[in-house]
Amino acid sequence: MAENQPKPKRHLRPSTTVRQETQKAKIVQVKRTSWLKRIFLVIVKKLNFLFRPLRWIGRHLIPRYIRGSFSELRQVTWPDRKQSRQLTIAVVMFATVFGIVIALLDYGLDKAFKKVFLHE
Repeated sequence: MAENQPKPKRHLRPSTTVRQETQKAKIVQVKRTSWLKRIFLVIVKKLNFLFRPLRWIGRHLIPRYIRGSFSELRQVTWPDRKQSRQLTIAVVMFATVFGIVIALLDYGLDKAFKKVFLHE
């Protein structure tokens, strides 16, 4: 018989929050930015005082709905080219199959109603 041996301790990975994952992703994204984009961002930060009046005008002239729509679009995770192609093919195939089924159903009901009601 096995003697009373202590069970091995389980080591759980510490869970990460969504905020921590987002911060990690932003750090990776900053590392991947090109040197041209970095220079552009530095210039924009230096010239920020010029854009403040434009921001104020935009806040007061553009409706809140449109501004909210653009802010939501910035948060969207867009599919890459491969995913877009796969999803497009899936939609085209579904539409084709669905169209064929509707056409066959329409043809069958047309023949049935003509036979029943018009006695052809």
